[in-house]
Amino acid sequence: MTFSDVVEAIKSLSNEEKLEIQLLLQQYLREERREEIYQNFQAAQVEQQNSELKFSSNIDELKQLIEE
Repeated sequence: MTFSDVVEAIKSLSNEEKLEIQLLLQQYLREERREEIYQNFQAAQVEQQNSELKFSSNIDELKQLIEE
């Protein structure tokens, strides 16, 4: 099934069904974002354990670290 097939199928649904799909999509997007945040957190923990993280309170140094 292609994306356009899905769009056409959604168009034919009732308002109640469309709202349910909207709620489901919002939930799926939240879950995916949470998983992404969790994966980034785990990667940061590994970097911290390997002493790969760099910290600074100097704004110029922070800018340079971001560019690296």
